[in-house]
Amino acid sequence: MDAIQAQLSSSLAQLKAKLDESPALQKLEEKTHVPKEYIFIGGAFVLTLAFLSGVGTGTLCSVIGFIFPAIKSFAAMESHASNEVTQWLVYWVVYSFFSVIEIFAETLLYWIPFYYRFKLGFLIWAMLPQTRGAKYLYDNFLKDLLKKSESKIDAALKDAKSTAGKGDNGNKKDE
Repeated sequence: MDAIQAQLSSSLAQLKAKLDESPALQKLEEKTHVPKEYIFIGGAFVLTLAFLSGVGTGTLCSVIGFIFPAIKSFAAMESHASNEVTQWLVYWVVYSFFSVIEIFAETLLYWIPFYYRFKLGFLIWAMLPQTRGAKYLYDNFLKDLLKKSESKIDAALKDAKSTAGKGDNGNKKDE
């Protein structure tokens, strides 16, 4: 029993040392008078329960799929690191393509159990610099598809632009 307590205390001390680097958790600890390691563990527990039960997984996918990549994209643009900017541009192309497919397949996706859990795993795989999943998908599938379809996409955009400029569903009004 003492060995378990010692291990737990050691693990909490390591977690606390890591969390000391977070000013937001420091402020939260000061306001709530709850140690930041307990706040972190409680938050992780609540998120895990929500994730396992399926509550809010769609929202979680949106937050993780947008917020983290947006922050990293901004940081990459500000640092002028071209390889990082390229990584995030590729991520946004893959994410956009995935989102368009998702719109058309929404009815079918409703019937896939644990869809949002799979989507979350996919998004994490696609965005992490360690896996470079978006780059893999872009290089092996999307690049050739987009290059072949570039003239059709440009024509569709030009048509949409001219239709949008006419107003009233594309019909010019008699004046």
